[in-house]
Amino acid sequence: MIGEIDDAMKRLVREAPGIGKDIEVVLDAPTKDWAARRNAPTVDLFLYDIREDVKRRETGFLEERNEQGIVIARTPAPRYFKLSYLVTAWTQRPDDEHRLLDALMRCFLKYDAVPEPLVVDTLAETGLPAWLSIALPPPEDRAFADVWSSLGGELKPSLDVVITAPITTGVVYQVGPPVKEGVRGEFSGMGTGTGFGGDEQRTGRRPATAATTPPGAKGE
Repeated sequence: MIGEIDDAMKRLVREAPGIGKDIEVVLDAPTKDWAARRNAPTVDLFLYDIREDVKRRETGFLEERNEQGIVIARTPAPRYFKLSYLVTAWTQRPDDEHRLLDALMRCFLKYDAVPEPLVVDTLAETGLPAWLSIALPPPEDRAFADVWSSLGGELKPSLDVVITAPITTGVVYQVGPPVKEGVRGEFSGMGTGTGFGGDEQRTGRRPATAATTPPGAKGE
């Protein structure tokens, strides 16, 4: 999924109006040493953070059906992850960098999600969009100055582009065959006596017994 998003980001930049074909598009960390080696106009798409978007987490399962519409498997709902890119422009003059940043901002503002032709391979497994946002305020637990400090470089203008992409968990629960008949039951009596659990209980009536004459009665 990450590789497909990297490729989509690079392609969006390379095909954007106002960005020359001679400009390099890379995924490098913009460290101080890296910046010192730059000798050509460059757009850097540095992936600096990956975290789950817990607000989008769902419970329950998705059903997979066959051609007859019968459920054959269930999978957990996909999880969403936010991939944050630090987008910077590198040229010899600040004016050129600002113009390049303007072209980059206009490029990403066109889209609310990664364009469908770029949604391929594992990024397309869920059939759901990968949302795109640009230049939103950073989370409370992170500042862009901290990102630059950790890289050991000097703070410079940048764009924060975040792709929120769904990803499957890879867990599949197979289901049993469909039920084709109703419930059937067979019962048999226990014991042969007339007490509890015998024929009297099974048939609901007392079995016949030999007739007797009370003592002292006269037979007729």
